[in-house]
Parts: sequence; C-alpha cells; structure tokens
Amino acid sequence: MDAESAVTTCYRHSKVESHVRCVRCDRYICPDCMREAAVGHQCVECVKEGARSVRQARTAFGGRINAVPVVTYVLIGLNILAYLGELVRPAVVDSLGMLGRGLAGTDGGHYLWQYPHGSDVHAEGLVGGEWYRLLTGTFLHLPATEGTFGILHIVMNMTALWSTGRVVEAQLGRARYLALYLLSALGGSVLVLLIAPDALTVGASGAIFGLGAAYYVMARRLGYDMSGVNRYMAGLLLWLVISAGLTSWQAHLGGLLAGGVVTLAYAYAPRGDRRTLVQAGVCVALLVLLMALSWAKVSELSGGAA
Repeated sequence: MDAESAVTTCYRHSKVESHVRCVRCDRYICPDCMREAAVGHQCVECVKEGARSVRQARTAFGGRINAVPVVTYVLIGLNILAYLGELVRPAVVDSLGMLGRGLAGTDGGHYLWQYPHGSDVHAEGLVGGEWYRLLTGTFLHLPATEGTFGILHIVMNMTALWSTGRVVEAQLGRARYLALYLLSALGGSVLVLLIAPDALTVGASGAIFGLGAAYYVMARRLGYDMSGVNRYMAGLLLWLVISAGLTSWQAHLGGLLAGGVVTLAYAYAPRGDRRTLVQAGVCVALLVLLMALSWAKVSELSGGAA
C-alpha cells in the first residue's frame, strides 16, 4: 500500500487530512468537526443526535425550565401598547372594552340596552356579535384622567403582573402559563357578562387574580412556607372585597376561580405520559364551559330579558 492511499480524511471535509475518529460513530473528523466529549471527541452529527436523545429538564408541573420570563414581558408589552393606543384614540375603550349588551347610535353615542330599540341605534357588545370583547377588554385600562384610579389602574396591574407573573411562569413553563393567563382573563369577562352585562369593563385584573390563585395552589403543592403566601392571599382577597365598591369585582372573582381550576389541574394531574393530556383536557373543558355559559347568556340577553 503506498503512502497516498493510506491518508485518511474527514468524513465532512474530504480534502482535509484527519487521524482522529469520533468515539460514537468511529468516522474520521478534522479539527473543525471535533466536539469535546467526556472521553475523546465526537462529530457534529453525533453531538446533535445526543442532544435530541437527552430528556429536557421539566418543572414540577411539567413545563420546560426557562430562565427568562418571556411571556410575562410580552403580556406587559401588549398592555402598555394597548394603553398607548387608548391615549391616541380614546374611542378604543368603547369599541373594544368588555360589554355584554349596549346600544350604539348613529350620532356616535353609546346608550344602555333596551328592547325593542329604535332604528337610529344598533346593538353593540356581545349581543351585537362582538365576541372579541371577551379578551380585548382585558388588555385595556382606564384612561389617565378617568375612574377612581386613572393611570394607577394600569400601573398597579402591571406591577402585580411583573411580580407574580415571573414566579408563576418559571414554575409552569411558557405554554401552561399563557393558557392560565388567557383562561383567567376569559373567566373574569364571563362572570362580568353573567352578572353585570350592561357594564363596560376594562383591565387585566381578572387575569392577575388568576395568577394569584395559581401562586397559592403552587405554593401548597410544592410545600412552601405558607405564612408569607397566606399574607399575600389575604391582601388579594381584601382587595377583592374593597374592589366591590370601586372596580369590577366580578372580573376579579371570575379570574380567581378560573385560575384556581386551571392550576389545580396543573398541580395534581397524574405524573407520566398522561400528565400533559390531562392538563390540556381540563383547560379545553374550562374553555368550552366558559364559552357555553357566554353563548347561553347572550342568547338570553338578545331576547331582551334582564
């Protein structure tokens, strides 16, 4: 055998001479293709294959571990963008806020519901087919100079979202956390629809109360020292009582209940391959229930019933 035929080359770079083999596939690899391993070197493809076969670390509730609370950042950003939109165009509140039933006039005015109504007005809100209000209203807040709180409305909500959301997202993972937030927001809107369909409401408070419920359930499931957690929940419930005379307590209570149901499913679903299926199933079932309640109530309201 001559010297030329004995030369070995990298399997990825045929013109590069190589004398090192991958410890997994035994192919020759050049310095550019070498990756440090516990023993010897591996090729690029074997490293990728190994990474795919390694089981991803999960939280106690089945979510992927993420160091950066991206979803919380995005939700805060969306709320702030919506608020800036309100400042530029205040009519956004009337057109996107949560409203079960109302009347919009040809003069641009908004009026309380009555049935039957004249031809110079038309139905608005969910009875007018504006189902998007169930969620869009949860990203809006009181204008800076209106209501009891004004600009403090969004400041307090975003502060609560920042402090509680990061903790909950870290434990649940991004997908479960987002589902929790949206279902809590929806739960708040649905309870507003059921109890106070004539009230125009805005705010992320329902979703934030849902996060509060999640924090409590997770703390109990993980065996935290409950003294601090109980003080947090006492403050949240106290605000729920106080808010009955200041803001939409229906949205707060609806978000609290929906968030509690979702997190109980997250926390106590059986471990193993069925856990994600059970958790997703409860979320879907809650979504179906909330939408069924909304449809039934809107059907009732459309007929003019109180």
